[in-house]
Amino acid sequence: MFDSRHIRTFHEVVRTRSYSAAAQALGYTQPAITQQMKALEREVGTPLFTRVGRRLRLTEAGETLARHTENILGSMSVAREQMAAIARLRTGRVRVCAFPSANATLVPEAMALLSVEHPGIRVELLEDEPPDSLRRVVDGETDVTLAFTYPGLREEVPEDLVEIPLLEDQLTVLLPVGHPLARRRAVQLADLAEERWIAGCLRCRTNFLHECAQLGFTPDIVFTTDDNLAVQALVAQGLGVAMMPGLTLSFLRRDKVRGRPLSPASRRQVSAYVLREHLRIPATARVLEALASVAGRRNDRAE
Repeated sequence: MFDSRHIRTFHEVVRTRSYSAAAQALGYTQPAITQQMKALEREVGTPLFTRVGRRLRLTEAGETLARHTENILGSMSVAREQMAAIARLRTGRVRVCAFPSANATLVPEAMALLSVEHPGIRVELLEDEPPDSLRRVVDGETDVTLAFTYPGLREEVPEDLVEIPLLEDQLTVLLPVGHPLARRRAVQLADLAEERWIAGCLRCRTNFLHECAQLGFTPDIVFTTDDNLAVQALVAQGLGVAMMPGLTLSFLRRDKVRGRPLSPASRRQVSAYVLREHLRIPATARVLEALASVAGRRNDRAE
C-alpha cells in the first residue's frame, strides 16, 4: 500500500523535475520532500530517481510508477467527491427488505417521497418475511428491514437491532362478496368459527391460530399460501375466508371480495429494524424518515 501523500509528492516532483520546485509548489521544505521520496522508495523497494548532474531522471521503476500516478490521484479525487456527495445526501445506496404487503404499499409510497426530496439515493428492494428478514440485517444482506409482530405472541428480535415503530396495522377478514357477513361494518372472529379458512405466512398463521384458540375453536384451514393475491383469488371463488392485514386492502379485488375489520379490533405492529450504527449513515436515515412519514399519514387516516 502506498501513502497517498507520497504519491502526490512524487507526482509533483515528476512534473517539475526538481525537489525544490516541488517543495515550493506543495508548501513543504526541500528536506521534507527528500524524506518523502526516500520513504516512497522504501515502500516500492527500489530507487525511483537518479541524478544526472543537477537534474533528476526517473529510473525504470520511476517511469512505471509515474504512468500510474495520474490515475491513482484521479481515482482518489473521485472517491473524495463520492464520499462528500453521500454525506451531502446527493447519492447513496440503501438496501431495503420488506414483507409483501409492505412492499406493495408503504415502500412504494416512501420511495416516491424519497425520489422527490433526495433523488440521488438509490434503493435496492428485497422481499422476505420475518424472522428471516430480521436475520438479513444482522448478516449484512440488507440495511433496513420492515417486519411485523403480533401482541399476543412472544417475538424474538436480535439484540443488535434498533426497532423503529411505524404503524399499527388492523387485521381484517376477507369475505366473498355474496357472504352473509359481508354486509356488516365489522365482523367478529367467533362468528366465522364454522368457515373454511385460507391462511397466510407462518407468522400470520401462528397468530391466527392463537386468536382462534383464545375464542375456543380450531379453524378449518383448507389452503395456505404466502401470496396475498392468491388468497384474494381463493376468497373470490368462494373457497374460504381469510384473516389478512389491513395493508392488503390497498390492493383488494373489490369486485368479488369484501374486507371487514375484526371486532374487537386486532392489530399487528409494523416496524423498521436497522443496526444501531447504520442510523448515522445519512442515506439510511433519510429512507427511515420517508417510511415514518408515509406510515404517519396512514395512522392519521386510520384515526
